Amino acid sequence: MRDVVILGSTGSIGRQGLEIIAANPDKFRVIAISSAGTNPALVIEQAKRFNVAFVGVVNNAELIRAGLPGIKVIDGALASTQIASIECDVVLNAITGSIGLGPTLAALDAGNTLALANKESLVAGGELVISKAREHQIIPVDSEHSAIWQCALAGKSDEISRLVLTASGGPFLDRSDLRGVSVADALKHPTWSMGAVVTINSATLVNKGLEIIEAHYLFSMPYSAIEAVIHRQSVVHSMVEFHDGSTIAQASPPNMKGAIAYALNFPHRLTHASPAIDWSASHSWSFEPIDSQRFPAVALARHCGEIGGAMPAIFNAANEVAVEAFIAEKIAFTSIVPLIEAVLTLREQSASSTLRELADVSAIEDDARALAQKHLIRLVS
Repeated sequence: MRDVVILGSTGSIGRQGLEIIAANPDKFRVIAISSAGTNPALVIEQAKRFNVAFVGVVNNAELIRAGLPGIKVIDGALASTQIASIECDVVLNAITGSIGLGPTLAALDAGNTLALANKESLVAGGELVISKAREHQIIPVDSEHSAIWQCALAGKSDEISRLVLTASGGPFLDRSDLRGVSVADALKHPTWSMGAVVTINSATLVNKGLEIIEAHYLFSMPYSAIEAVIHRQSVVHSMVEFHDGSTIAQASPPNMKGAIAYALNFPHRLTHASPAIDWSASHSWSFEPIDSQRFPAVALARHCGEIGGAMPAIFNAANEVAVEAFIAEKIAFTSIVPLIEAVLTLREQSASSTLRELADVSAIEDDARALAQKHLIRLVS
């Protein structure tokens, strides 16, 4: 029986994680959950269903506390960080955004195994995070990185020559003119059902740029050995190429439950965690290079990763501001990446600082967000 803590329990990954746990009551026990608290009814329902001992919440704490007599409710901006520190077997960090970095560090410091869906932790604080993690303490949950993790088991780490991440291409792969793209348009992902921020990041391919940086830290591979290709069907989740010319691919229908289940139960697999491919039907899988002219975010993220230091954190913070502005209909879809690039240009010369602790990352991100907001004002004025 594994004791599990779920951070971001009301989001897509958190809900699916709880579904997997509910389907395997003999293998897992949820001892704590955390949420932003914007959906208090669901938080209360989850806490009661899984009989948790602790609930962490940022908003609506009194409402949730009233609905959960006898359960310890931890309130405040650091609630998820405190919840992540609770001794357990696995912490599933399903928080979206760089606010997930604090809980990631707390889970590692506590010695808990970390099932990591919060890619921003590694983008914003990669060197800091990796320096704290022991071998196999971080198990990736992103479908691409879970696929690489699984494929890499086919050989030794020094036999790997290249990592190949796949990208669906988002909803605009065949749309020649991206002017006039609405928020509703950007949220119509062709294959995946995700939260708004991740879906828009997929539409700009910023998401793939973040994943390249994440892969660099997770697998200690140079950026020159990490590739990304368009795979519209989203069935091959990623591939690992070995020195002998062999390429191992991990394939399954577009479903996150397989990756979540593998991370929660590593190194063992759960029976029927997700549907398998129907091999009685015909399938056509295609792969094509990313058009860097139409989707410059991938090359921009790679550039930030290669520079290192604070650049990935600046990239991520500027993107968070830009996406929030687009969702609020303050800027056009085509302004998202230029806004990021403007902030990077202003900070590139001073971005080589070493990030030694969480406060360093927070300061860098706060500065980048302030710059992004200033540039945003100029865009909308």
